[in-house]
Amino acid sequence: MRVAVGSTNPVKVEGVRRAFRLLGCVEVLPVHVETSVGPQPITLRDTIRGAVERAVKALSSVREADYSVGVEAGLFQLPPTLTGYLEVQVAAIADLEKGVTLGFSPGFEFPLRVVEAVTRGKVLEAEEAMEELSGIRGIGEREGAIGFLTRGYINRTKLSELAVVAALIPRLNPSLYPKARRIEEVLESLNSLGI
Repeated sequence: MRVAVGSTNPVKVEGVRRAFRLLGCVEVLPVHVETSVGPQPITLRDTIRGAVERAVKALSSVREADYSVGVEAGLFQLPPTLTGYLEVQVAAIADLEKGVTLGFSPGFEFPLRVVEAVTRGKVLEAEEAMEELSGIRGIGEREGAIGFLTRGYINRTKLSELAVVAALIPRLNPSLYPKARRIEEVLESLNSLGI
């Protein structure tokens, strides 16, 4: 089985590889793609859109793929939190029939100064502010902010893996779920979300 990944980020690619072990032996094929949401989505809608776009573009770029996966990390407003925002990774899995399933990682809060740098436009993405805060260059392609903030207990690869596993659940249990929604339907439904 071949799985295209809409990213060349090694932590996302490894997270996909680990998750797809649930379906047996797989070959993971990373491909660089661009999305319409930019480097740092700041709404749940844009984070989901970015994941779906990554999956769709990877599927069209790698013709021999059976599945494709897009993983997008983004912030979304959640007023009860300390900073007003939560960070989450969204995984979208697309198949040859153009069906999409979605999954999410556990969410966490960035430090307030990172959230403010992102939401005030001082940085293009949270990774820049986290690099400055942590002193770790390339943190987004290593342990991630979650690795730094949890003192290594959880890393970004694990967050990616968990999001992809969550998106795989309907595919692992097809008799328990309706058929996957089509790509166009998923993208269209995002327009009506107030998130």
